[in-house]
Amino acid sequence: PPNLECRMYEPRFPEVDAAVMIQVKHIADMGAYVSLLEYNNIEGMILFSELSRRRIRSISSLIKVGRQEPSMVLRVDRDKGYIDLSKRRVSEEEAATCEDRYNKSKLVHSIMRHAADTLGVDLEPLYQRIGWPLYRRYGHAFEAFKLIVTDPDGVLDVLTYEETVVGPDGEEVTKVVPAVTPEVKDALVKNIRRRMTPQPLKIRADVEMKCFQFDGVLHIKEAMRKAEAAGNADCPVKIKLVAPPLYVLTTQTLDKDTFKFH
Repeated sequence: PPNLECRMYEPRFPEVDAAVMIQVKHIADMGAYVSLLEYNNIEGMILFSELSRRRIRSISSLIKVGRQEPSMVLRVDRDKGYIDLSKRRVSEEEAATCEDRYNKSKLVHSIMRHAADTLGVDLEPLYQRIGWPLYRRYGHAFEAFKLIVTDPDGVLDVLTYEETVVGPDGEEVTKVVPAVTPEVKDALVKNIRRRMTPQPLKIRADVEMKCFQFDGVLHIKEAMRKAEAAGNADCPVKIKLVAPPLYVLTTQTLDKDTFKFH
């Protein structure tokens, strides 16, 4: 069976002072053992002194087995594989950025893993040829995947890698070959479109409209026309009569930022 275990990013270890997503594995005498979720669950440790800026009254209130949260990398011993982390040094802003990045990376990882599983190939070579080059090129592979929904060729066809082969004379020859075969492209694009095609957001409002002038119906119709005119092709507004004075106003859009609530 293919090996589907692999870190999410190209470096094997995180940088010092980076905020990373961890999951608490177990609690020992000195601190908590955690796994770094973005780095193929390599082990790290948070000393109890790094849990909180305040005086600690109860360890269990600050750290629980199974919980996932951002932590700051303090030290990395690459030879021994030791990583020391801190929970108390992560600012709110760093924590929010870390969580956002992790959620995007987790979706990318799920799509890459599904493609490797479907094709029966190891995950790491797929990252080496496709995933990590897209991280380098786009800042995050998530941004590339968003573009792949509508333009897979423009994103994937430019990726290449160097392959060393032994020629007929016994000499090693390095060739530049496309990174994405038709089978890989098909598996990736299908899954990306299934997982990342934006779904329209729908909003419905029940409203009452009354007008006590003798030609009130005309004023209500005019108000409805103006409301519908406020919509556009990307965010249409429709009003339907339920029974006077009740009306239903509906709209939908793919752009979350379009919805402004007053």
